[in-house]
Amino acid sequence: MAVSKASKSEQLDEIRQRLNESSSFVLIDYVGITVKDDTAFRKSFREKGVEYKVYKNRLLKIAFNEAGLNQFDKFLEGTTAAAFGKDPTAAASAVVAGAKDLPKVKIKCGCLDGAFLDDAGVKDLAAMPSKEILLSMLLGVMQAPVRGLAVGLNATIAGLARALQAVADQK
Repeated sequence: MAVSKASKSEQLDEIRQRLNESSSFVLIDYVGITVKDDTAFRKSFREKGVEYKVYKNRLLKIAFNEAGLNQFDKFLEGTTAAAFGKDPTAAASAVVAGAKDLPKVKIKCGCLDGAFLDDAGVKDLAAMPSKEILLSMLLGVMQAPVRGLAVGLNATIAGLARALQAVADQK
């Protein structure tokens, strides 16, 4: 089915917008999956806040080249769907989780803040905790010395109070 020039222009603008708003994306090959599986796949993406859509390879190539992402050209062949995530790990984790359930889905490649990721890199990114979890872990590490100091000071003061009480009890 022929797509009008205006529709192609709208889709190209949509891809550009998603590239600008996303910190990562993953390209997948979805050939051979059923409509039922695709519907469940899309639902899992929506639940994780990931934008998932099938675009023409030519439109993806134009948008990627405009953004300086030329290394993706060789992956834009055959059936291609793109998953865009605002969280750095969201798109990768959604795709990897979906690919476990649907063996016909193949990860082509991905991108994290402009850096190219092969399929192994996408899987490694998916294994990482989300940004919020990493920040909470960092905060816990930063609080540990202060908490240790507070516990140590409290123990010292409590020890002094017990010693003074012992002296007072002797009199």
